[in-house]
Amino acid sequence: MRTAVAVALTLRAGPHRIPYWARIVGRRAVMRLWAGIVLAVAVVSAPVTAQANVVSSGPSGFTVSEEAEYPGTPAAAWQRLIHPADWWSSKHTYSGDAARMTLSLEPGGCWCETLPNGGFIRHMEVVYAAPGVALRLVGGLGPLQAMGASGALTFKLSAAEGGKTKVVAEYTVAGYAADGLAQIAVGVDHVLAEQLKRFAGAP
Repeated sequence: MRTAVAVALTLRAGPHRIPYWARIVGRRAVMRLWAGIVLAVAVVSAPVTAQANVVSSGPSGFTVSEEAEYPGTPAAAWQRLIHPADWWSSKHTYSGDAARMTLSLEPGGCWCETLPNGGFIRHMEVVYAAPGVALRLVGGLGPLQAMGASGALTFKLSAAEGGKTKVVAEYTVAGYAADGLAQIAVGVDHVLAEQLKRFAGAP
């Protein structure tokens, strides 16, 4: 827990300790990230239940996995997947508006978000795309980026009964943190589960 709290406190410790990325995105974005970190800490502090899909974890990283059923074909699911502005939660953005998100579907393509005054953030990079089958991106989402941690987020699509699509999202993260990364795995899984639920059509 101390790692997440330390990151949050760094954001609040004054202009000489605020990271460069935080000075660019501005006070409101920092406060949104602060709120997200507090949520992650709260989730991590709570007893782990069967709802937390942490596949494995250790001091240097973790893997979380979530799945959902999309009410459409893999081709339709793919089209929704590559437009994160349509399903990603604005609560988990730097700008507070998911409509600012774009995904460039090409080698090294950017999952980016525009910020006020010409700013931007590069959330992840596309490294593998198989339309209707799988999409893999690399990078550190949310506070993971500021911590220097990175990972591979893979979405797998497969046909299910009734013309539906099974969607599996797996995020493997690696990096260094003074108190280890395992403690934030449940918080990251919580956020991933929320996004996949929205992807499947739930508000």
